[in-house]
Amino acid sequence: MDRTDLEMVHAVRQHGSLAQAAQALGLTPSAITRRLAALEASLGVRLFQRTTRRVSPTAEGETVSLRAAELLRGFETLEAELRERQAEPSGPIRLAATFGFGRHWLGPVLAQFQAQHPAVSIQLQLTERLPDLAAEGLDGAVWLWSAPDQRAGEWVSRRLAPNRRVLVAAPDYLAVHGRPQTLEDLAMHHCLVVREHTDAGPHRSDHWALQREGDPDVHRVAVAGPLSSNSGELVRDWCLAGHGVMLRSLWDIAPQIASGELVHVLPAWSHRDADIHWLAPWQAQSPRRLKLLVAALTEAFRDEPWRPALNAARARPGSRRTR
Repeated sequence: MDRTDLEMVHAVRQHGSLAQAAQALGLTPSAITRRLAALEASLGVRLFQRTTRRVSPTAEGETVSLRAAELLRGFETLEAELRERQAEPSGPIRLAATFGFGRHWLGPVLAQFQAQHPAVSIQLQLTERLPDLAAEGLDGAVWLWSAPDQRAGEWVSRRLAPNRRVLVAAPDYLAVHGRPQTLEDLAMHHCLVVREHTDAGPHRSDHWALQREGDPDVHRVAVAGPLSSNSGELVRDWCLAGHGVMLRSLWDIAPQIASGELVHVLPAWSHRDADIHWLAPWQAQSPRRLKLLVAALTEAFRDEPWRPALNAARARPGSRRTR
């Protein structure tokens, strides 16, 4: 049995008539009658009962028809994938991302990807709340957490890069208040707190969960200060103005660390809870343009392009590591 046989059986089952099946396949009624008889003879079973009004599948014919439909869909999917591999990827990609990461890091990568694939169009929605991707017609999201528990079975999640939140302060603040040498010293400092609500629920902002590099144990430190906000950008502005110590994602403040506007304090400690992920509704077969984009994102963020800021800060004259 070959593909033409599968197409014939499927057409006869679909139309319930040899004449209509022949017309759909571009054959004459006599030709399809002969081919069906030859197939039944080779299989040793009768596939269809013929009457003057109707052609109906036997039990064996019903089984073969169903499997023929599955196999033909498989052929079509394979051919479409092969055609797509040979052709330039095209079509729209609709994405969501958080404002900060989307603007500073994702945007340039998307622009470069689109320039490489001019037949692809990209629509980026910046938001602070993770959308219902499928319901809002989005192909995926670049997000600072993995898929929420209620979506774990519906979405695919792939980590693109680790995200470390580090402790920083402005040189003017440290000149007045001194530089913290231990975690316990943070209790004597003005700590600038971001009161945020994640997709996993409210975030405990008056305690910072910190880990020493290479140590899986988490140390929770109570922090306090006269200034706090639900806006991370505002807290960053306060920190730059010398109002206290801040815990902030390295990707967000890498330029200020590299330039010396902010000083990385207690560099052995960081907060690691919100790695950068690719999220997407599950689908059996993703378009090639989406596969290429995920590969480009993985390559772009694999080596954490914001990390060189720490090396630049450490190499700056007068910089020093603290214990």
